[in-house]
This record gives sequence, structure tokens and C-alpha cells, in this order.
Amino acid sequence: MNAMTDPIPVLDTQRLTLRAPRKSDLPTLTAFYETERSHMVGGPRDATGSFNSLASRIGHWAIYGFGLWHIDDRKTGDFLGWTGFLNPPSWDEPELGWTLFAHAEGKGYAFEAARAARAYGAEHLKLDGVISYIRSDNTRSAALAEKLGATFEREGEVMGTPCHIWRHPKEAT
Repeated sequence: MNAMTDPIPVLDTQRLTLRAPRKSDLPTLTAFYETERSHMVGGPRDATGSFNSLASRIGHWAIYGFGLWHIDDRKTGDFLGWTGFLNPPSWDEPELGWTLFAHAEGKGYAFEAARAARAYGAEHLKLDGVISYIRSDNTRSAALAEKLGATFEREGEVMGTPCHIWRHPKEAT
């Protein structure tokens, strides 16, 4: 993938579509980032902060050739959250991350989406055996990492916040 010119790939799973972030996602992102629920992913943020987050997601794809996909329900088109890879300058290495909005939790969407993103990353982006930064109090994400086959590797820090670093298994052979 040529970071500056190739379109963001679309991934379809049984129930989900992983697609490029787009301007029409901004109201949903803004509503999410206005809540305390967003504290695990850098929130709460105001409308400008939400816009900057969306612009950063689009820019990450342009700079690195990988980034976050936004997750839609294939039947309804409902925007459910995001998953994919991040590697800002302060990260140790590329991270596989995920976030779902409250109405989408508990349905297996995060597992389905993260597994698809991880497989694509290993096969097409040379992102294999990546990490996930998970706050120590985020038991749901830790359980998902474990379900995905990741193992606790060490204590770490991201954006000045202590966290656990989980290592995903290699997929490519």
C-alpha cells in the first residue's frame, strides 16, 4: 500500500464492514467523546477535539498506509466504533486497538472486527505480532485481548497513563 495514494481498504466480515473514517462520522464521534465513557481513548473531548481525532485518523492512513477502520453494521449501516492500527511518535510500536459505542457492546463485534483487522494487518501491512495498550482497569478490553490470543507482556505507559501491554500472536507464516 502506498501511504499517500492508495485508498483505505474495506474489510467485510460476517456482520460488519470495516471502512474508512468519513466526515459524516463526526456527530457520532462528538457525542461519544463528550461522555466519560471515552476516557479509555483520550476523552472526554469537545467538538474541536473530536474533529481533530477524525482528522488524525484520516491522516494516519495517509502518512503510514495503515490506521483505524470505522466499524459499521452490514445490515443497518449503523456506525458501531473502530478498530485498527495506530503508531504515533510516542508509541513503542504499532498497536492494534478497538473501541465500541455502548449500544454495540456485548455482541461479539469487537472480537469480529479486531480479528479481521489483525489478519489483514499481518497479511498485507507487515503488522504481525503487534501489541495492544490496555489500561489496567479496562477488564473488558483485557478479556477481549485474551480471547484474541494475546498475552500480557509487561507494564507500560501510553500518553502518560500507566497501562498493560498485551502481545498478539503472529499470524503470518
